[in-house]
Amino acid sequence: MFTSSRYSYLALRLGLATVFLWFGIDKMFHPAYWLNAWIPKQIIEILSSLNISGIQFIYLNGIFEILIGLSLVTGVFMKFFSVLAILFLMGVLVFVGINEVTVRDFGLIGGFMAVLLWPNGNRRF
Repeated sequence: MFTSSRYSYLALRLGLATVFLWFGIDKMFHPAYWLNAWIPKQIIEILSSLNISGIQFIYLNGIFEILIGLSLVTGVFMKFFSVLAILFLMGVLVFVGINEVTVRDFGLIGGFMAVLLWPNGNRRF
């Protein structure tokens, strides 16, 4: 059937893209939820000392996640955005902590590592 590395690589990319596009777009529609539910107070204090509001930070975060998703869908700058996604997810684990929700980030990091290390991964589909 479809047992090739080409299709498995495409499925990996599209799966990761779906997660990041979903969360990025949701941040554009529900920034207050994301700010109040997921951003630690210490981060909000640091942001306000830099004259960045929490809502602005959520919008920037959403744009960043949408760019990661679009990169995975289009194949443009995929390795670069995979590295940024890994660093971003590691930051989430450090600042938010490991709990029943953020544990999924280990799987996402593994997926981005696979994209980063995939042989001939710079092909377009």
